Amino acid sequence: MASQPDEVRHRTVQTNGISMHVVERGELDSPPVLLIHGFPELWISWRKQITALSDAGFRAIAPDLRGYGDSDAPEDPAAYTVFHIVGDLIGLLDQLELPRVFVVGHDWGANIAWHLCLFRPDRIRALVNMSVPYMPRDPIVKPTERFKALGEGFYITQFQEPGRAERSISKYDVASIFKKMFSIKMDSLCAPAGTEIMDFLECPSSPPDWISENEFKYYVEKFEKKGFTAPLNYYRNFDTNWSLMAPWQGAKIQVPTKFIVGDKDIGFKSFGTGNHVKNGGLKELVPNLEFAIVEGHHFIQQEKADEINSEILSYFSGFVG
Repeated sequence: MASQPDEVRHRTVQTNGISMHVVERGELDSPPVLLIHGFPELWISWRKQITALSDAGFRAIAPDLRGYGDSDAPEDPAAYTVFHIVGDLIGLLDQLELPRVFVVGHDWGANIAWHLCLFRPDRIRALVNMSVPYMPRDPIVKPTERFKALGEGFYITQFQEPGRAERSISKYDVASIFKKMFSIKMDSLCAPAGTEIMDFLECPSSPPDWISENEFKYYVEKFEKKGFTAPLNYYRNFDTNWSLMAPWQGAKIQVPTKFIVGDKDIGFKSFGTGNHVKNGGLKELVPNLEFAIVEGHHFIQQEKADEINSEILSYFSGFVG
């Protein structure tokens, strides 16, 4: 079993037709903070934030999202739209009887957090999001069409075909997949033509130094049991999400937000993301925005936990009396 934050509480909550595994730490009457993980992660990705937040007087709440860890994984790929995931989280808050919460998101969890704030700003006090900024919706071109312009080796394009990424992943043990994913230091997640992205990624001899051996084993054990198909289904709903989001075309996120990104994050260095953040594009969409660029890579909340914890606590503290 992985080393976990002291005194965490595990529970299973029924929400939106699924059973969701949730981990908590902190007093029940403390200001609640919902932590939303990304791909390919789990609640334990927030282990260092769970401790820091609860020690600072907050109630940390970290679920395994739909399809991950000890939460249910519906077989239907269509059951992984942003509406399903946000619905799961609203149902979780209702079951916990929490009318409003602070939110922290990373990677796919950041994308879900943006939509949570867009759909239900009445439930969110403030947001800290990491790695994936809110991007404008192209009213004409579907996401997968834009991705094709990046070449056949682009990872999201390769993730679209059911079974393709799974076949590539199955050539390696799960530990090797996580060594590859946790250690990405490329300029673009795009493989050469005719090469699968999982074959192209380098596999170091050991995991990065920001994760312990037992923590790493926890990831491996959960993904050996659950597999990668359900998490990949999030990617396979890009076009469906695009269609469903048409009523929110041009809508802005009004929730007070701090955006944090690592200066070496592959997503920040690619696709014009850095310019979008630094040159005002993100603030156009999220008017009540602060942002911080810190030294680090993609899994910034694990790699630079102390700095990220300080950013989260300093921001949220401004909203509590």
